[in-house]
Amino acid sequence: MDHWTQRRQEQSNDRPLDHRNPFQRDKARILHSAAFRRLQAKTQIMGVGQNDFYRTRLTHSLEAAQIGSALVAQLRLKTANTAIAALLPDDSLMESLCLAHDIGHPPFGHGGEAALNSRMLAHGGFEGNGQTLRIVGKLEPYTAAGGMDLTRRTLLGLLKYPILMPELSNINSTELAKKPCKAIYQLDADLLSWILAPLSETDRALFQYFEPLEKAPFRKAKYKSLDASIMELADDIAYGVHDLEDAIVTGTVRKDQWFAEIERFFATSAEATFLHNIGEKLFNPAHYIRKDAIGALVNRLITHIEIYQALPDAQELLIRYNAKLPPAELEILNLLKSFIYRHVILHPSLQQLEFRGQKIVQALFDAFAQSPELLLPVNTQQRWHMLSEQGYPLRAISDYVAGMTDEYAERMAQRLYGNSLIS
Repeated sequence: MDHWTQRRQEQSNDRPLDHRNPFQRDKARILHSAAFRRLQAKTQIMGVGQNDFYRTRLTHSLEAAQIGSALVAQLRLKTANTAIAALLPDDSLMESLCLAHDIGHPPFGHGGEAALNSRMLAHGGFEGNGQTLRIVGKLEPYTAAGGMDLTRRTLLGLLKYPILMPELSNINSTELAKKPCKAIYQLDADLLSWILAPLSETDRALFQYFEPLEKAPFRKAKYKSLDASIMELADDIAYGVHDLEDAIVTGTVRKDQWFAEIERFFATSAEATFLHNIGEKLFNPAHYIRKDAIGALVNRLITHIEIYQALPDAQELLIRYNAKLPPAELEILNLLKSFIYRHVILHPSLQQLEFRGQKIVQALFDAFAQSPELLLPVNTQQRWHMLSEQGYPLRAISDYVAGMTDEYAERMAQRLYGNSLIS
């Protein structure tokens, strides 16, 4: 066993006649976890229950997993008979990363994330990716205290931002509360250190380099592992293409908006022609024609994936190499993400739902923080007592609220506040 297939818990988990490799076992643990199941009732972009066509966090994660496997297959073709081919993740590893990448996100999408962060600013902050690592590494009850006890390489692949959260106490800025610092909680520094233990001091310093941003205490991690870079591309493609499909089918966006976005990004070019042709099909009333356009978009992005050296001086190959799209395909992906943000996420109907979700999350947090020993479920009270002894009582409340589905959060708010919360 090499250090990347090691697990943090030392006891053997082998079972008789179990033929699976370590990453197949990781995938099984993720698929069978309560945190993964809850994704079926968590908002992706459009509110759960608003329409039976909308994607949820669960369907998004399943689509990302399929795209992730397709990206790896392309890289295998392009790196065949080279040393890099042996470095590529197997399908179970890539699917594990894509399936698990969103399990830390709270109810009501990024609105819920901003709401929890506003309450946790003076207590370590809240951020969805940091919460994902916390769930798989500490909270999900596959082990007494080690979460799912996934392999080190799987945990490394989930580190989109392999840096620690800066000091956030006494931060009152509304803008900072809306945009969480993308990092790992200080409380989970021990888990981060274990993941990065195989790296030399020099490699670790390179890998954890970050750019300080103008609005302190923000910092931007610059690097991620090879596996994380592929997973992030799969996530972005699934988000950009499939959420666009949701928006078109439900009438949230119009054809003229699509063509205006093309002009904004490309003016005249081969990419503009490609996207104009795609647009004619995307907004066609025939479903099969629209599906053909979605397939063409996904194919264009998947088949152009490349490997490059992100950290040429790193000794560890898993952090030296990353995956990327060439400039033209990257610009297409950026257009898709921009279009979704400008015309879907910022749409008044979604902003109204996000505002309501934020109020629910904040109200739940406030209630549990005020009377944790009376209102928290018994098992969560136990974690509250344990974290209180460590000086982090509100992290237990944050963990509890973040794990709720949209529907459960709604019901709990109704139970605690009746109609007064939104009246």
